[in-house]
Parts: sequence; structure tokens; C-alpha cells
Amino acid sequence: MPGGGVERGQTCEAALVREMREEAGVIIEGRPVLVSVHSNERFFRGDHVLVYRIDRFTLTDRSSRGEIAEIGWFDPRALPDDTHRATRDRLVEIFGDAESATSW
Repeated sequence: MPGGGVERGQTCEAALVREMREEAGVIIEGRPVLVSVHSNERFFRGDHVLVYRIDRFTLTDRSSRGEIAEIGWFDPRALPDDTHRATRDRLVEIFGDAESATSW
């Protein structure tokens, strides 16, 4: 999943819009919906991860080069073998019947 930091003076939603455009070439249409918030304290002190649902978007070229090696679109039931455990967990929470965990 795309991700990134919130810059000083920026809202979480504005950071989402920026990061999606930069990393995935996704232009969000309408308001994203906050799905869950997770503490990432185990890996980065004071860090939190917010997961949003985006219902409408258009695709364009990515504006960030070199930060992300490659992108791909996958059915949540057919992910690449090397998909990170946290990504798999979030997708089960979103599309399955699992309650959202508080930790990343």
C-alpha cells in the first residue's frame, strides 16, 4: 500500500492526497474515508498509520521517481507472495470479517 509522512502544517487528508499522487499516480476524487488508525510504535517511536478507503479516483503518471521501485494492482485474494504481513492484515480487516487491530 502507498504510504508516507505528514509534512509540517499539513493535514492527514492532504498528505494522503499528495502521497497517492506521488507514489501511485492516483488522483483522489471526493473525500477519502478513514477506516482505521494503528500504532506503529514497535518500528518507529511515536508513529501512527492511518488507513483510508478511496471510492473514486483517476489514474495518471506518478510524480515521484526512485522512491518506489514498482507499483501494481492486485486482487486482495491474490497478492504477491512477498506482501508484508501488516498489509495482508489490513486487507482482511477491510474486506474480511476481522476487527481492526490497534497496532500495525
